[in-house]
Amino acid sequence: MFCYLQRFSVMASKTHRLHQIAETSLPGSLKKARTMTVDSNMKGGFEKYAKYLNDLNDKRERVVKASRDITINSKKVIFQVHRISKYNREEVLEKAEKDLAAVTDQFMSRLVKELHGTDFWKLRRAYSPGVQEYVEAATLCEFCTTGTLLKLAEINTRLLPLSDPSLEPLQINILDYFLGLADLTGELMRLAIGRISDGELEYAETICKFVRDIYRELTLVVPHMDENSEMKKKMEIMLQSVVKIENGIVLPQSHSSTIQYAER
Repeated sequence: MFCYLQRFSVMASKTHRLHQIAETSLPGSLKKARTMTVDSNMKGGFEKYAKYLNDLNDKRERVVKASRDITINSKKVIFQVHRISKYNREEVLEKAEKDLAAVTDQFMSRLVKELHGTDFWKLRRAYSPGVQEYVEAATLCEFCTTGTLLKLAEINTRLLPLSDPSLEPLQINILDYFLGLADLTGELMRLAIGRISDGELEYAETICKFVRDIYRELTLVVPHMDENSEMKKKMEIMLQSVVKIENGIVLPQSHSSTIQYAER
């Protein structure tokens, strides 16, 4: 027991001496914490960049809102076109054209103004859905009115008056145009089925040929696009639209042939 206490006393005295050494040497050995001095120019650069990001986020929110309004009102144009029949064709298309002009003047113009003076390609994902819906509505009206395809250059020409001549104009890019055409084929399929129900087989056949031509042309282009392109996901849906129209046309004709054969 005595040996243990003696050994403990020696250890305690050594510990006490270590503490004394540490207390006398520690203050002199400690180094001052390093502080990073920020150059005023660098600080100003950081502040400008932070402001740029905040402004860009605010603009993105406004662009998303404008795109949403374009989508909603372009859908109204499409719904108006679907009211078409052989009895009200001119009336329905006239109303649809007026509604489309209102979408251009009120909502597309707001989008163009929001994107003025910016690298608008950076915000493409924010406004792309609205632009695609606008392309879909515009091309649907054009086909029902003239029976032809509204080209990308023609759409962009319509948008030019909305832009400030001193700034780079907003132009719809080829991908958003193709995506709009892909959605157009679905609307034309619904239109064709409606015309078949009303007995307008000839008009349905015209729609079928038009949709088939769009699909054939895009099959030559889409394989060369990026593997993750949205277009590749829509090609199968486009093909389904073509098949549905073709089946819709064939069935009434085969039914009519059966009736004629039975009457004989």
